[in-house]
Amino acid sequence: MTEFTGVKQPDFDTMTSKHIEAARRLEELAQALHSELRSAGLDTSPAAQLRQLAGRVTTQAEDLRRRQKLVHELQRQKITFGRSTPAGSFLEMPDGLEAATGLLDGTLAGRAALKATDGDSKALAELEKYASRGGDADFVKAFLGTLGARGVTRLPGSLAAQLRDAKAHGDSKRMAQLSNGGSKALRMLSAALARGTDPKNPAYAGAGFLKDLVKEGRAQHQSGGTTYSGYQAQALIWRAHDGKPPYSKEFMETVGRDVIVYEHEQRKDEWAASKEPLGRVFAGTQLPIIDLAGALGLGTLLRPETHAGAPGAKAQSSVIDDLFHAAKSSREASHALLNHTPPGWKESVLDYLLTTRWKASLYTKDHAPFNDLLVTATTGQDATSQKLAADLTKILSNEVRGAFGKADSGNLEIRDREVFDRFATLGYPLARAISANIDQLSRLYLNHATFHQVAAQDMSYALLLATSNDAGFEALVRAQTEHMRAALDTVPPVGLNASNADRLGFTEADVKRFDLNENGLVDRTDVMQFLTDRTVEEATPFNHLVESRRQALIAQGIDDKKADEALKTMVSDAIGLLPVPGARQAGELATGAFGEMLGKGYDKFAGVAYDEIAKQTALRIAEPDHGLDDTYRALADNRMAVERLTEQMLATAMLNRGLLDKLELREQTFAAEQPRMIKPFAEMTPQEYSQFLEWARTRGGSSDLLNDFSTTFRSTSRVDDYLDLEIPAPGGGR
Repeated sequence: MTEFTGVKQPDFDTMTSKHIEAARRLEELAQALHSELRSAGLDTSPAAQLRQLAGRVTTQAEDLRRRQKLVHELQRQKITFGRSTPAGSFLEMPDGLEAATGLLDGTLAGRAALKATDGDSKALAELEKYASRGGDADFVKAFLGTLGARGVTRLPGSLAAQLRDAKAHGDSKRMAQLSNGGSKALRMLSAALARGTDPKNPAYAGAGFLKDLVKEGRAQHQSGGTTYSGYQAQALIWRAHDGKPPYSKEFMETVGRDVIVYEHEQRKDEWAASKEPLGRVFAGTQLPIIDLAGALGLGTLLRPETHAGAPGAKAQSSVIDDLFHAAKSSREASHALLNHTPPGWKESVLDYLLTTRWKASLYTKDHAPFNDLLVTATTGQDATSQKLAADLTKILSNEVRGAFGKADSGNLEIRDREVFDRFATLGYPLARAISANIDQLSRLYLNHATFHQVAAQDMSYALLLATSNDAGFEALVRAQTEHMRAALDTVPPVGLNASNADRLGFTEADVKRFDLNENGLVDRTDVMQFLTDRTVEEATPFNHLVESRRQALIAQGIDDKKADEALKTMVSDAIGLLPVPGARQAGELATGAFGEMLGKGYDKFAGVAYDEIAKQTALRIAEPDHGLDDTYRALADNRMAVERLTEQMLATAMLNRGLLDKLELREQTFAAEQPRMIKPFAEMTPQEYSQFLEWARTRGGSSDLLNDFSTTFRSTSRVDDYLDLEIPAPGGGR
């Protein structure tokens, strides 16, 4: 909290004048003394010391003069407030000049905002002058303090009413001024509100201000003959937010949660009636509370340019949509909003939004804020994010399950298209939530575990929705690719034993665990067995992802041979080529393949070094004249794409684990000259890289590993058991 000092203005003016006069006299005395001492041939250092003192007093005098000027301006603007004591009347003056300037400018900006609320056309331009001060805590506190929660609510309401009036009268010039100035004012106000409602921010206006926002949000207001709820107006402020700084969890706990409860209270009877037989005929649409811009037909006229869309577009947003927009920039804020069950409710906010309220969400077709909010809330690695990801998976699995059934062909069909279409827009955030917890697929399908309340069958139905979204499917495959690379990285290196275990980052217990034939050495046979086990295990999640995608396409009547460009790009960009950063050991040839960077310590191979090699490899192989071979470019379906990715990963894993160390390189074009070592991947031609993969298959043994992967990966029975299907497998088998 800013500290204040009490001053008597006359005494303060006198003190300032005396300091200025003292500084002037000291400087004159120093000059005179220096001249006398120099004329007498004496040491002039006393004059120098006196000049230093004069400089300090001058600095103090200048500071006092600035303060005096601010005191006079604060008093002229009637911003300062006094206090009478037995010793006289004092003015309270901020100790810091910046605080005093913030108090002055914040108050003037608040007054300009209030004038704009009253229809002053020049006030918006005046308010715009202070846009750069939004990061100053003292400015924000004074600005919000001048406006108050009522002023904060009335400003967007008045701007919207004025815009409607200008639009009704065909006044295009006034519309442009109000739209431009109003959008900037709302963005400034939103940033100030985010700071002023965050207890961690020095601009925090206090818990009372948050409660006042709720009071004004629930109240009815009027402007220009228009009556609206406060939350309809405040929503325009939330929608103007650019995420910097994000709204706090405390804002969402106090204001955000109440907004959701408020709409439920206002609409619950109407929504319940819409589900009755007569209601479905006469009032079947489940309407949300539309924000004030939408209610007045203003489209995007009060949205900042960054997310306004086409000028004057007939976009509508609900109050809740705008709240989601404000909450999506912070994981804490998103958690505070979604991971909560209001008093008296039997369902969480997340459950309510996805079930009870979902049809109202579909009304505006404004899906981005909620989708973005879900991604923010469910993709962290903390316990709350994981819980919300599981909740999202379970709820949507239950909602879409009834949309699917078994067709006469044994494949999947959509039996209730309305249900599937209703939730299709959530495919991407669901996919991102599952991707962030990709290890759960292995736990569910291999270990028969649960992901909170999600069982394997729940996940199978959720995957139908998640993989039906193109971008969602890409995210899932990318995540599982990384999961497989990490799994392959757990395979021990050839030659590990008790004497070198510590140097390579292992323990003697690790050596005993990896030494399957108990000969005291982790040899090639041991490593191949572990590599085989990991390969087969990773095939199962891939199988569920790709087969779920295939069945989702079949059910929608889309060619199940559809080749997804995203996967083709993943293969051509060589995602699976590079070792996982942080791996503990590399084979001799891997050191040669990646140069001194690996030779200096594989444990340190991460960060910039890894990113640079990945970037250079992708750029090299993705160039038009240096693309991969025709087999890569002509992928027929997603299965072939995943198998190509796997081939890349297995070859790299074998290289890193020393399984290719003893193989002959004399005739191989992908090896450099003396000494014969494998070239860096980024330096290979497409033909050389293809020859490397072939060499790894035929000479190194990756062919058997690929066959083991494909056997599991191409078996459809694991998927159809959970979906109650009878899917024809390639070649007629299952």
